[in-house]
Amino acid sequence: MSRVNLSDSNHLAFVLKIDFNERYKNMLVKDALKITDSFTKTSKMPGLSYSLPAWACKTGQKLAKIPGTPCFGCYAKKGNYTRYPAIRAAQYRRLDAIDHPQWVEAMVTKIKNQKWFRWHDAGDVQSSEHMAKILDVCRLTPNTKHWLPTQERQFLPAPEEVPTNLVIRLSRSKIDGPASGAWSHESGVTTTIEARTCPAPSNSGKCGDCRQCWDINVKVVVYGKH
Repeated sequence: MSRVNLSDSNHLAFVLKIDFNERYKNMLVKDALKITDSFTKTSKMPGLSYSLPAWACKTGQKLAKIPGTPCFGCYAKKGNYTRYPAIRAAQYRRLDAIDHPQWVEAMVTKIKNQKWFRWHDAGDVQSSEHMAKILDVCRLTPNTKHWLPTQERQFLPAPEEVPTNLVIRLSRSKIDGPASGAWSHESGVTTTIEARTCPAPSNSGKCGDCRQCWDINVKVVVYGKH
């Protein structure tokens, strides 16, 4: 896909969408899935997600060794993520797929009819190039609200490059830790009911009608410790 160096994110989205529609309008979902592999449909959330292996996290792998961090005892390294070998195998196929030359187009083909999308119910951004591809996918799916939680500070884009339908939430590195102020939107994990703002634990573990994570006007979301 050709890229254009424009400061106006909306203009860039328009150019990219024209390019996509002209060159890849005939890609079928079944062909897209041959590139991306399967998507995750969790019982908690209102839409699809894309799961990568937590063992491949750059920052998360370091934090996983430190007690008191959200990555220590990571939920994505236990339960169904490890109980079924096929799940872990699929995560690694998705990780390899990121380098496919048509990954962006394939992701758009699958996501474009989704109202809500979460990036990485397991795993995280792998590189600046990976982040750039995610931004392109979001620009090309303007009718989809995207949420991307991440610990990867080194791969954050310039704020003006983030499309308006994407909320990137920088994850706090410590449980019950203070706000960092390093990014416009963030998320944290708490051990106290009073500090928690995510309603899922009080709603049978589901989002219900809450969409805080995707809401650009909500600067901070705090989850209960798993």
